[in-house]
Amino acid sequence: MTALIDRPARHEGTVGGSTYVKPSQMDWKPTRFEKISIKVLYEDAEKREMTCLLKLEPGAHVPFHKHPEIEQSFVLEGSVEDHDGVATAGDYIWRKPGSLHENWSAGGAVLLAVYRKPNIYYDAGRETAGF
Repeated sequence: MTALIDRPARHEGTVGGSTYVKPSQMDWKPTRFEKISIKVLYEDAEKREMTCLLKLEPGAHVPFHKHPEIEQSFVLEGSVEDHDGVATAGDYIWRKPGSLHENWSAGGAVLLAVYRKPNIYYDAGRETAGF
């Protein structure tokens, strides 16, 4: 027997409170990294948050970087790896704030990535943020 939940007679949603994004209708944009492109699904420049799709072509390499906040990634297609392991389609990875690594994809991958703050990359002896 299912219990009934006491509810008000009528609920009203917040009109304009949802944003629908259609990634299949978006173009892949190049990043500053060779063989890596991006579709930005959500971005709050003030908070420096971003949710995106990342496409790593076969042989792509994401240079050594630091995660100032937690990073979350879900592998949609292909595989990606770093010094801790290999993630394939359907796998979820999260990285601790302050963690350092680089990653690569031998055969290519598509990832859904959620960033609370941009990565900090260490290239050419200087620190730079973001893609």
